[in-house]
Amino acid sequence: MSAFAGKWEKQDNQSFGGKVKGSMSNPGPMKPRLDLAVRQIQVQVAKLDSASIKLRERDNSIFSKVVTSLQKHDAQRASVYANELAEIRKMNKMITQAKLALEQIVLRLSTITDLGDIVVTLAPAMAVMRNVKQGLGGVMPEAEGEIGEISGLLSSILVDVGTVGGYSMNFEAANEDAERILSEASALAEQRMKEKFPEIPSTLPSAEAGTETSSY
Repeated sequence: MSAFAGKWEKQDNQSFGGKVKGSMSNPGPMKPRLDLAVRQIQVQVAKLDSASIKLRERDNSIFSKVVTSLQKHDAQRASVYANELAEIRKMNKMITQAKLALEQIVLRLSTITDLGDIVVTLAPAMAVMRNVKQGLGGVMPEAEGEIGEISGLLSSILVDVGTVGGYSMNFEAANEDAERILSEASALAEQRMKEKFPEIPSTLPSAEAGTETSSY
């Protein structure tokens, strides 16, 4: 275990800039590299959150245009805006799901304390990262490359674990764990979308229906 302790505890005095690529080419101690991966994933979470806020602002603007068009009985224009709104919400759900999944990975990586934790945590984490990378490719191309670098860093740590501890990976269990993380993130993203965004209207309530409702 002394060899692993050296790999785990030794501090890294390299400046923050360029650490990801440096960690991939020159492995070094594991804990500083894991800490770096956590910080880099947190950066991605913040970027996804910012992108979601911007999409929410666009959503509010387009939703108002749908309502205004329906008020003017311009069904064709309302339909165009409604389709645009649906695409914005699809993008926002994808970004929200990715953000929630990465938050789960941060939580798991932050609780790693020993070699066994690394083995059971990194494999599903990498599977989730691959899925998030693919999902964001058409929405946030810049995030795709950055997440790819983080995945490379995690991969180098995983290889190092196998070298130091001689552990083998249970990829079937890892994939099941990754699927569970992604499924939970998808369900929560769907719930949040329903809570935050009103349904896209196809028609507006008639004046008669409003009068009838108010009379009760």
